[in-house]
Amino acid sequence: MLMNDCLCYVTVLHNTNATILSPFRFASKLIAAVLDFKAIINTGQLPLEHSRGKPLCMELYPLLFSSCRIPGPKHDHIAHHGRARRSPTHITVVRNYQFFQLEVYNSDGSRMTESQIHGQLLRIRSQSWKTDKEPMGILTSEHRHTWGQAYDRLLRDKLNKESVRLIETGLFSLCLDSPVMRISDEKYASRKAAQILHGGGTFSNSGNRWFDKTLQFVVGEDGSWGLLYEPATAEGPPIAELLHHILDYCEKPDPKRAPLVPLPMPKKLYFNIDQEIKRDIEHAKQNLDILINDLDVNVFNFKKFGKELPKQHSLSPNSFIQVALQLAYYRVHNEVCAACDIASQRMFKGGRTEYIRSPTNQTLKFIQAFDDPSVSHEAKLQLFREAVDAYTALTHQVLNGHGIDNHLLGLKLQAIEEGLSVPKIFMDTAYGLATHWKLRTGQVPANTDSVMCFGPLVPDGYAICYNPQADHVHFSITAFNCCEETHAETLALILKDTLCQLQELLQPTV
Repeated sequence: MLMNDCLCYVTVLHNTNATILSPFRFASKLIAAVLDFKAIINTGQLPLEHSRGKPLCMELYPLLFSSCRIPGPKHDHIAHHGRARRSPTHITVVRNYQFFQLEVYNSDGSRMTESQIHGQLLRIRSQSWKTDKEPMGILTSEHRHTWGQAYDRLLRDKLNKESVRLIETGLFSLCLDSPVMRISDEKYASRKAAQILHGGGTFSNSGNRWFDKTLQFVVGEDGSWGLLYEPATAEGPPIAELLHHILDYCEKPDPKRAPLVPLPMPKKLYFNIDQEIKRDIEHAKQNLDILINDLDVNVFNFKKFGKELPKQHSLSPNSFIQVALQLAYYRVHNEVCAACDIASQRMFKGGRTEYIRSPTNQTLKFIQAFDDPSVSHEAKLQLFREAVDAYTALTHQVLNGHGIDNHLLGLKLQAIEEGLSVPKIFMDTAYGLATHWKLRTGQVPANTDSVMCFGPLVPDGYAICYNPQADHVHFSITAFNCCEETHAETLALILKDTLCQLQELLQPTV
């Protein structure tokens, strides 16, 4: 799951008019919107995306649907069922730990209307008032090796195999969650993000997840909603485009009337749970609750300024924020750490992501000077500009395929695959320190007021994601409670203060 081998991401949406609808009415609209997006992809109507004037690879989009990560005894693989001769026509709906197969296309191949889907969701609700005793989905949160062994045991039974197959082949999953406890408005966004990311634990909604599934839409009875996605197949920018389409679609009325055709009852998926599987579930529940209690999530909206401020001063907004993150980390921990920013490689066919190694010599010089009262305002401003520009130049190099980490990883894996000795560089202490990413960051620019959230890469690290809008920036910061040195809320407070001081540096009030 998000804290071990399998990273999960979440996008939490704010202030959408669609959430004034009832949860089941909104869920039906959301399903219709996703099916509409799929149709746009299938018919070749999705506009070609560009970055810095260059076209981007669009291969990821069709892979979002009917795909799933499959555990194995030694390694996982990704199954794409959308390429089959008879591609799947169903989704999986999960409520109170119970899984249902819901057909979303009519017998003539047309997509179901919102009212048809809504009627079917109400039928699922009527069948799922009680919570299942055994939350099967929690098995997917286990360590990959442990889950791989349990998966083999699970599939020995014919009924289990068929139920798992229907979950894995479905277009996507819809998780209908019980409400998130609202402690305070200030902490609600963080609590909501954590709930969508992991379900809140075994006594909450974690049993409503199948963490290997590429796309899982989460709709809470309190009106909250978001998307959990498994990154082995998916990528941040295509997911952001999907969410943007959903929001646009949800503002429109249902364009079609439901045909007066009786629909079959959604099929509940059953499992035969023997003592071995029951024991696996109990172990998974214990381990998941430990992981969830260890994850510290802090989501906030910085409202003092957005990406327009750096632009007014001819600075890259992403580079501006990166330097701010480095400065904030230094103020908390009194050191500059190994840090990476995620950059897209979709300018290349089949490209995914590469790391931008955030710390630069220019950033270090600026950090050391910023809190030094003997350094003049003009000198600090010049050092800040040099740090931002250096990071911008580094970003251009990586976007053009000149990053080093994928290259080094490829060499290491090639040596292992061919039975050669792993080169000494990978055993060197310096290399270990240089890849111990205490600060993992990522900008996922979206046209929506949304924020992405994921877990740290190392036990003593942070994960920070941000979405800069014109006049505000959404941030999410995660850390592990088991580490006494890291604290997400502390870093968030220092980051807010740092951003305000950088604004003052660019636009002195005196």
